[in-house]
Amino acid sequence: MTAKNENVDKDKLLEQFLRIGLDERTARNTVANNKVTANLNAVIHEAGVLDGCNKTVGNLLYTVATKYPTNALVHRPILLQYITSNKVKMPAQLEAAFSFFSAAGQEDIKLNDFEDACGVGVEVSVEEIKQTVTEVFEEHKNEILEQRYRTNVGDLFGQVRKKHPWADPKIVKQFIDSKLFELLGERTAADNEKIAKKKKEKPAKVEDKPAAIVSPEQPPSEEDLNPYLIFPQPEDNYKVHTEVFFSNGTILRCCNTKELLEKHLKATGGKVLTRFPPEPNGYLHIGHAKAMFVDFGLAKERGGGCYLRYDDTNPEAEKKEYIDHIEEIVRWMGWEPFKITYASDYFQDLYELAVELIRRGHAYVDHQTADEIKEYREKKMNSPWRDRPVAESLKLFEEMKQGLIDEGKATLRMKQDMQSDNFNMYDLIAYRIKFTPHPHAGDKWCIYPSYDYAHCTVDSLENITHSLCTLEFETRRASYYWLLHALDLYQPYVWEYSRLNVSNTVLSKRKLNRLVTEKWVDGWDDPRLLTLAGLRRRGVTSTAINAFVRGIGITRSDCSLIRFDRLEYHIREELNKSAARAMVVLQPLKVVITNLENGSILDLDAKKWPEAQADEASAFYKVPFSNIVYIEQSDFRLKDSKDYYGLAPGKSVLLRYAYPIKCTDVILADDNETVLEIRAEYDASKKSKPKGVLHWVAQPSSGVNPLNVEVRLFDKLFLSENPAELDDWLADLNPHSKVVIPSAYAVPELRNAVVGDTFQFERLGYFAVDKDSTPEKLVFNRTVTLRDSYKSSK
Repeated sequence: MTAKNENVDKDKLLEQFLRIGLDERTARNTVANNKVTANLNAVIHEAGVLDGCNKTVGNLLYTVATKYPTNALVHRPILLQYITSNKVKMPAQLEAAFSFFSAAGQEDIKLNDFEDACGVGVEVSVEEIKQTVTEVFEEHKNEILEQRYRTNVGDLFGQVRKKHPWADPKIVKQFIDSKLFELLGERTAADNEKIAKKKKEKPAKVEDKPAAIVSPEQPPSEEDLNPYLIFPQPEDNYKVHTEVFFSNGTILRCCNTKELLEKHLKATGGKVLTRFPPEPNGYLHIGHAKAMFVDFGLAKERGGGCYLRYDDTNPEAEKKEYIDHIEEIVRWMGWEPFKITYASDYFQDLYELAVELIRRGHAYVDHQTADEIKEYREKKMNSPWRDRPVAESLKLFEEMKQGLIDEGKATLRMKQDMQSDNFNMYDLIAYRIKFTPHPHAGDKWCIYPSYDYAHCTVDSLENITHSLCTLEFETRRASYYWLLHALDLYQPYVWEYSRLNVSNTVLSKRKLNRLVTEKWVDGWDDPRLLTLAGLRRRGVTSTAINAFVRGIGITRSDCSLIRFDRLEYHIREELNKSAARAMVVLQPLKVVITNLENGSILDLDAKKWPEAQADEASAFYKVPFSNIVYIEQSDFRLKDSKDYYGLAPGKSVLLRYAYPIKCTDVILADDNETVLEIRAEYDASKKSKPKGVLHWVAQPSSGVNPLNVEVRLFDKLFLSENPAELDDWLADLNPHSKVVIPSAYAVPELRNAVVGDTFQFERLGYFAVDKDSTPEKLVFNRTVTLRDSYKSSK
């Protein structure tokens, strides 16, 4: 379809949708969604409202197009007749109709039963509604008076609906609002105030690590709910999966036959089988974490299994390095594969199925170039070789397999529908020639299946019950089921969910590969990338990543960009419980304590955990305090101010876990601005109570510098929230995304830290030991700052 024709068709559809009373925004969103457009178009034709209808009827028709149970499409015309004749006129009736038809499936129905189930002809008078609302308010009067306008109106509405399910919801709402005003009067300022959240109780004391503390029982949050309840059981996989609309007016309603489903259930024992199918052409990123959560999580929740299946159909882009990484990172994320398989394991089966597809007249060998195929598809024109005899295609396909045809001179294409409204039905390529050895299959094959051909057939061969993928694959549903139907293969249940988009980064494999190969970053595990290897190196735990993914949910709402702050919130929640505290000074400024004897060392107790009790020896570490300590340069000013709590001439601060100190003198450089050294006195009695509290590091012994460490401060990789939208996205790279501090000072406690250990550097953030560390010098990556701009919805 050319762009011009496509726009004309969309304009016509938009006009049609507006004629049935849809608001413009809904109509435009519908036109942008091929599946909903096809469904609504079919509903409008079935309902006979091509010339339009009123808004109430139109909205009900739209609901039918989006929610009608596909296992009962044979009964849809009956429901549409009831809607257009105003016998079914409310959303509640429509929901009841969906339940009725879903239970009936393809079986015959009795209209009397249907009408009873949907309240057809039932009229609830205004007086009846008023009386019921009054009764509900009397029953809950005390609660309403106590909660006032914070009363849950939805609960009141639900109780009225229990007694009168077919009452007009608008009238019910009017009476509830009127009754609230009558009982409570005008809203007051207090009614509009937000209720202050109750402080959480302190966790119970335990003997060992505070990481094991169990919080008091809290009400269930969004993350405690079961996100997998939306998926059907394997035995229910007999319903219509999708409708494929052909340009000749016919409709293919794809579903499993009774025999296919029984054979499948016998092979699986009725268990849920999913698959996580990454392409081994790069490292996995946080979007894959969501896919794992959906695929492995559903299988685990239902007591089934999830395949780790490498989608290795493109040998030119695949490497053993990526294959090894994927298996390692899947296990690091906490998932255990049911089996590890490769699409290439099935190359022989796929080849034999392709031969069968040709025999059935559903595929042909084509000699068009890639550019010609693209041009013909844009013009919706058939290939000149589309109607070649089956025997000829079989012979040519065998020659392709034997390497007798040059690369690029032939492809095997599926014979679908070049006039379809769905671009993914334009005779997709099933096989192409590539004289490239395969990293897993070796040099046995010189023809390789495409994703569109292999993905669905391997799903079927592995008896996958739920084939779950992101929404950009929704338009491929038609070709997925068309192919399985053409080969009489078992059809898995396909469901698409919104992909994970995070702000200030890119998740496209192509863009990530460019960042790595062009050395804009330091490899696939650069801590600034949201690859899972990068996040792990940065110090992020798999638990935090899974909590982040679970909190987002697995809905179909798309086009959402999740702020990076939200991920940081979950990281802090995890590290706050597990990361021991320590003190590190990034930009050291020397402080000489003049009233403490040179060489005198006091061993003080510092807390590893905020809630540490005095009798918990393991919750403390020793920190030396001497006459030379170091504070942050930013914690000292030559000029004091009321809103400043750091150190200044003549001012006192408290050194955390130690003593108050007062600045008595400042040593400046020749420019009279640069501070070289501070002289101070400490208050051994601790009687002074300064407001400011600073972290610090002292010389561990006379003339010996504190532990020297390298600290790397990481920030967002891109300046814009959505760099993927920019033409020159590389120009948006944040020049300060990585700042290296080669000589920070740390407390001696950190000397024995090993790669992967995580700490909270007090007042600075959370840090992890990097793999670049050596016995001579530790390197720490900042995982996340202490700032928390994302507020939990819990």
